[in-house]
Formats: sequence, C-alpha cells, structure tokens
Amino acid sequence: MLNEKIFWLSHILWDAESYSIYKWLMKNQWKTFHELKKQQEKQLRHIIRYAYEKVPYYHRLMKQLKVSPSDIKKIEDLKKLPILTKETIKNHWEMFKPIDLHKIEYYQFSTGGSTGTPFRYRIDKKSRLLSWLLLYRGWSYGGYSPGQQILFIGGTSIGKDSVIQHIKDKLRNFIRISAFDMSDDALERYLTIINRKKPKFWYGYATSIYFLLKWVKINNKELSYSPKAIFTTAEKLHKPMRKLIEEVSGSSVFDQYGLNDGGVSAMECEEHMGLHISTERAIMEIVDKDGEPLDEGTGTIIATDLYNKSLPFIRYNTGDRGNLLPSDFSCPCGRGSRMLKEIIGREEDMLITPTGRYIHGEFITHIFWELPEVKKFRIIQKRKDKISILIEPEDTFNYEKVSQVIKNRLRNANINWEIEIKLTKSIKSANKHKFIINKLFERDV
Repeated sequence: MLNEKIFWLSHILWDAESYSIYKWLMKNQWKTFHELKKQQEKQLRHIIRYAYEKVPYYHRLMKQLKVSPSDIKKIEDLKKLPILTKETIKNHWEMFKPIDLHKIEYYQFSTGGSTGTPFRYRIDKKSRLLSWLLLYRGWSYGGYSPGQQILFIGGTSIGKDSVIQHIKDKLRNFIRISAFDMSDDALERYLTIINRKKPKFWYGYATSIYFLLKWVKINNKELSYSPKAIFTTAEKLHKPMRKLIEEVSGSSVFDQYGLNDGGVSAMECEEHMGLHISTERAIMEIVDKDGEPLDEGTGTIIATDLYNKSLPFIRYNTGDRGNLLPSDFSCPCGRGSRMLKEIIGREEDMLITPTGRYIHGEFITHIFWELPEVKKFRIIQKRKDKISILIEPEDTFNYEKVSQVIKNRLRNANINWEIEIKLTKSIKSANKHKFIINKLFERDV
C-alpha cells in the first residue's frame, strides 16, 4: 500500500490528473467496441479541427484536397487524407509547427526507430502521460498493480545514469539493467541483482529477455524464483523465444506493442489470444499495399494520435506490420477493443563483439540519433571482429564526421570492431526495413 501511494505521488507531482486518468482507463477497457469508437471519433474531430486551424502543413493539405474538418467525423473518413510518412515530416519540418506551439507543453524526442531512419518529433504532455498510463494498464493484464517492483531490461545507455531517472525509478519501484551490455560479466551481474531483489514482474526488449534466459539455460545458471509475469516489447516475439522464456523463468509471457511517434499500442491479456488495441490515445488502422483500410488480415499499421497537438500525427505510417483479427472476434476476457493476432515486422538482432560480448541492436540505433545527415542505415555482421554499415546519406552527409562519431562511440563502449562504411543511393527494403542483419546470431536453442 505504501509503495502504491509513493508511486502515485511521483506521478501526481508531474501531472495532477495521473491517478484519476488511470482509474478511468481501468474502467474504460470494459466498454463495448462501439462505445470506444465513439470516444475516439469525438476526440478525432477535435484534433482534425486543431490541425486545420493551427498547423500550416495540414491547412494547406486539406485546402488542396478540398477537404474541410467537417468532412472527417468518423474513423472511416480518415481515408480522405493521405498517409503521412517520416520523410514528409522531415522535409516540411517548419510547416508542422503549430502557430501556438509556444503555448503547448511538449517533449522533444529523437529516434532511429525500428526502421533505421533517424527521426525527430514532438509529443504533448497529455499524450506522453497516456503512454505511461496505458502501459501500466497493459501490465495489469499480467497481474501488476502500480507500486509493485518491476524489472526493466532495455535502453539504458552503457556507463550512463541520470540522477532524475534514478530518483523516479526509486519512487516507482523500477529496477533497470542495460540491454546495451550483455557480456558474460554483465549477465552474471544482472542475474545476481535479479536473484537478490526478486522483482515480481519483468518488462523489456524481447530479444534481451530471451538472450538473458538463454544464457541462464546454456550455462546451467539458476534463476532462484519465478516472476509473476514477463512483458516483452519493442520487437517481434517469435514462438521459440516465448517458449524458452516461459520454460526457463516458469512465468507467462505477455507481449506488447507501442509506438511513441503516433501513439498506438496493443497489449496481450491473460487469455493469450492476441493483443488488445488501445483506443484512448490513438486510432490504429491496418492498411493494404494500396493504403486501403482492412477489416481483418495483415497490413501496415497506420497511427493517428488523438492528443498530440505539438506535432499532429494523422494517418502516420509506422513502418510496422500487424495482423488484425476479424471484427466479430470476441476475446473471452471481456474487453471490447479490436485485436491484433500478432505484430509481424518489428525485430532487432543482437550484435557480437570480438571478445564474445553481446550488444542489443538498439545500441547502434542510439548512435545514429545524433546523425541527422544519415537518411537510412543497415548494419551487417558476418564476423565477430567486423561490422559493415550501409548508409543512405542526406545531402549534408560528411563522411569523416559520421565515421568519427561512430568509431568514438564504439571505442567508449570498449567495442573493437573493424568498421566498414559503405554509401548507397538507396537501401532496399522488403516490407519492414531490418536494420540489423547478424549472420552469426542463432535465435533457436
């Protein structure tokens, strides 16, 4: 009880509505799909009107298309607008700035994302808050209650720690270990921490959790307890990965999908029959190769953030692919939202250093956060002592600068790869761009 009070106090100090919104979200998940859709469409009308009146890009676009805000009242009306790409935002960055941006409380983010395309964007405080509260609700599907201890295995930079982040983690009962350092020594250290603290829940990159538990199995190590639930995210959870994680941990796996830029998310519930699509923060469409919305089946995930005024994402191409279950499918859990059978395309591999140290692919992505002159990249590893980096450059590309940044960052992390950098006019992609291709990594045990 005390941990829960401290947990919510840390959030209320940041946003006074945190607790009340969370309580509303917990009740809202049991409404029918029709009721949830009506909620979405009410907020959709607000964000469309705002985008038309305050954001130069959307005002010009809708004028050119002869579409007025009153023409978009329902989710089905969204197809009157074109699909938005990262390239469009990058190429018209100034036009995506609302005329009242100075009045909006927002956060600036930069990411290489799962597509390997460096990208910067803004998110409103309300949209950001909803992302966390929806995550907590998703964890509740596995039995989590706010304030209970949870282990994060993810993007904590090697050798870096934020004092503010450390304080927040303490108040919220979060423990963090880094997916960017998975050497034998690091894994031994992580296992010691886990066995000592025995966090009730785990949350992190699917491949990192898989790799940790695979290491435990192969090296005959002991995980001294079973977490109540393990939540995987950020990449494709393959069946062999789920099988091994559950076998070694003795826990159930709950897969999750979420995207900051665009605001869409989906969570696996206790019935394990797919992922429930969250409706409160964003609208998720699944479209075919021609951009037409699908009522079921596999296609590209398109996102419309319902609250992000600082940079409205309206019909935003996430680059991810999902398999949508039929509209008449009803999950036995009783939640009313539509469901994804699975996420098809969001995966990253580990990379292996000359000393046998394993590094999560997100580490490379983080390097490219600070390189706007790189349009796209792909990392290929065929030998432990060498990686090849294929780069599709922007016009501002400076070979020496980019090469030096990459080499310095790897050197600081004690990674001694031979680096080969190749430039190309275009990095070809089949459906989802896979930016890490590791010929050495074998996923199955």
